[in-house]
Amino acid sequence: MNKLSTDKERLEQAQILLRAQDVDKSYLSGPTRLDVLTGINLEVHRGEILVIVGASGVGKSTLLHILGALDHPTRGTVELNATDIFSLSDKKLARVRNRAMGFIFQFHHLLPEFTALENVAMPLLIDGRKPKEAEEVARGLLGEVGLDGCVDQKPGELSGGEQQRVAVARALAKSPLIILADEPSGNLDRANSEMLHDLIWRLSRSKNQTFVIVTHNEKLAAKADRLLRLSDGRLWPETL
Repeated sequence: MNKLSTDKERLEQAQILLRAQDVDKSYLSGPTRLDVLTGINLEVHRGEILVIVGASGVGKSTLLHILGALDHPTRGTVELNATDIFSLSDKKLARVRNRAMGFIFQFHHLLPEFTALENVAMPLLIDGRKPKEAEEVARGLLGEVGLDGCVDQKPGELSGGEQQRVAVARALAKSPLIILADEPSGNLDRANSEMLHDLIWRLSRSKNQTFVIVTHNEKLAAKADRLLRLSDGRLWPETL
């Protein structure tokens, strides 16, 4: 059995982790309504790498923000583990976002005054974990992303690729159900991009970690389990 068949069977048997149904997103500018997303339907399986591509300005980041509860849809539902997240109170929604979701952005948003170890430990400390425990988890994650020797370095002392790997470790800190990434390699050179892509693939397989990624990068798209194109406000399947 070839790899493609094996991956297909794995996904078919996997639990549906996230489901979006009939999601619309519109913006009003005076009397004009701009429809960005129209009737989005999407299922994401546990352990899957799902990549969404599309032209600039088509609404990819908007969709990702809705899936990650950073923005609300105009209409429709988003379920995480069969829970309609937008039916929750603001407090409960914030808890879901902070504990069940991890985020990676094109610009890593690391705290410049803190070391790599402290940046990765920060979400755990904010969540009330003891400093020693948070440090142990952070140190282990930095080792997993190949940064054992950089724990005491601050972002300004790291390369762009190293900074983004710290951001990946930080996104993994609270063992999220799903990681949403917006152009994660968009600010990296080719070598660092390929290293990041390989890391995402390895983490998905070793941790059964689910990724939804928006990207223009064809090589990252080629590593996906499934590829969708956002066009005219809707999602369309693409051939890998």
